[in-house]
Amino acid sequence: MSATTPRVAVIGGSGFYEFLDDAEEIHVETPYGDPSAPIAVGDVDGTAVAFLPRHGKGHAYPPHLINYRANLWALRSLGVRQVLAPCAVGGLRDEVAPGDVVVPDQLVDRTLSRVQTYVTSGALHVPFADPYCPTLSRTVAAADGVRLGGTMVVVEGPRFSTRAESQHYAAQGWSLVNMTGHPEAVLSRELQMCHAAIALVTDMDAGVESGEGVGQAEVFATFARNVERLKQLVAGVVGSLPTPGEGCGCASWADGLDLPYQLP
Repeated sequence: MSATTPRVAVIGGSGFYEFLDDAEEIHVETPYGDPSAPIAVGDVDGTAVAFLPRHGKGHAYPPHLINYRANLWALRSLGVRQVLAPCAVGGLRDEVAPGDVVVPDQLVDRTLSRVQTYVTSGALHVPFADPYCPTLSRTVAAADGVRLGGTMVVVEGPRFSTRAESQHYAAQGWSLVNMTGHPEAVLSRELQMCHAAIALVTDMDAGVESGEGVGQAEVFATFARNVERLKQLVAGVVGSLPTPGEGCGCASWADGLDLPYQLP
């Protein structure tokens, strides 16, 4: 691989559609179709970084129709081994508040129809007890104003939760709710890439407060107010990332196993 091979990728969430200056756009074909957009590759303080807007340019794809398999496959094929995944989330408990940035350490899948694996034959069961890379997550959480820990429940969308659903999630002790965090993390694991979510709390979900519940305008407005801060945070973290696979099993979990798919 060349010195300009991007080993780090940033997947931008709602409102986070651009990140790199003077980037080269690369169109990547995958066995799973097209990714959400061409992948931009550029430089962040001497580090080659790939950037992909999760929802596509102009928010073309709602959360349940994103081609997650193509997105992660395309990044891996370019040389990426570490994925930073900013996303908008709702808060479920009073331990978080709008404007907080949280690096969750657990995930609950409540999606309904998404293809969440590259395994289509044979016996392969990816270890996923700890869904996020602990080394990558700790590095991100070391940045000022970022908290480590919390469970993010991922729902199908595109609708927001009912009040009863939000109250149920909060009662389980889960602190964040989101629509795009799954299957990104498990697909990264299957491709032996380190993955960390960076969750910006945009609202308190329907069951937490009285009133009409969360609305799209509120979510987008809060994200817009914080997107530059989030970009600066991610850019600052890039230069301090550990060596891919250092101190974790993200790249080695399949050692000695026969994968039913060929890594790109």
